Amino acid sequence: MHLVRSISALSSRPRDPRVVTIGAFDGLHLGHQEIFRQAMTISGERGGSIAALSFEPTPAEFFAHDEPPARLTCFRERLEKLDAIGVDELICPPFSQVNALEHGRFVEQVLVKGLNVGHIVVGHDFRYGTGRQGDIETLRQAGIARGFDLTIVEPVYFEGQRISSTRIRHALSHGNLDTAGEMLGRDYSMSGRVVHGIGLGRDIGFPTANVNLKRRKAPVDGIFAVQVDGLGSQSLDGVASIGSRPTVGGGKTLLEVFIFDFDASVYGAYITVRFRARLRSEENFATIEAMQEQIHIDVQAAKAALAQ
Repeated sequence: MHLVRSISALSSRPRDPRVVTIGAFDGLHLGHQEIFRQAMTISGERGGSIAALSFEPTPAEFFAHDEPPARLTCFRERLEKLDAIGVDELICPPFSQVNALEHGRFVEQVLVKGLNVGHIVVGHDFRYGTGRQGDIETLRQAGIARGFDLTIVEPVYFEGQRISSTRIRHALSHGNLDTAGEMLGRDYSMSGRVVHGIGLGRDIGFPTANVNLKRRKAPVDGIFAVQVDGLGSQSLDGVASIGSRPTVGGGKTLLEVFIFDFDASVYGAYITVRFRARLRSEENFATIEAMQEQIHIDVQAAKAALAQ
């Protein structure tokens, strides 16, 4: 999949008409997947590559400033998931570039001149341009004037309510992993590169793979039964903590994974941690020994949860 990170770079790309989807696509849930399914059908019928126009940071993060919503997928995770479903190009400029464009200029500069759009596929509530002034009707009229087609994708529902990234964040924040998984179409997971920690886990008999989250706010916290991919041909079982580690002085939120029956150096490895069951909230223990005792309990609880 080809990646373009600025609007100005679009002029150097091939000029064949594209099937374009537009959105933040945080989580790439079943509603997003339906958008891409329809885009692929259109691409197969009329030809043309599939381009996903997305943004970094997401619009919700851009406008939230100091209180951003939890991010379901970091940039690399979003890229990997789009690549896996068959998207040809990810156009992901800084959102500030796009937000500065009045909706008519967005159509002309980005969609027509930059992407040579032949067909646009968007969700039913799509808005665009400065102040979100552009909507489905202005986009439809622009298509008539500029010669591109428009497909509006209706919402996908779960248990009578529309699937959305916001709803998935709510489920995850309440530990409802099964509900979140139903809306995502897969286990919720986080990926990242294993980095060096302070070494305490190994000292107390529970060496952990520590993963930087690459997001300002995580959608989950606490202790979880997990499965780890990326360290061999099969998934590995484990128990994970995601939080600020108050017992050892706190700090930025970190994902720490203790993998059962595993004793290899994995520093620098890129792994995916799939969250299978939430066991408890993070705690601040009075002593390291008390924390160590609780980890023993967590390991057994995680093994029992995974066995089910």
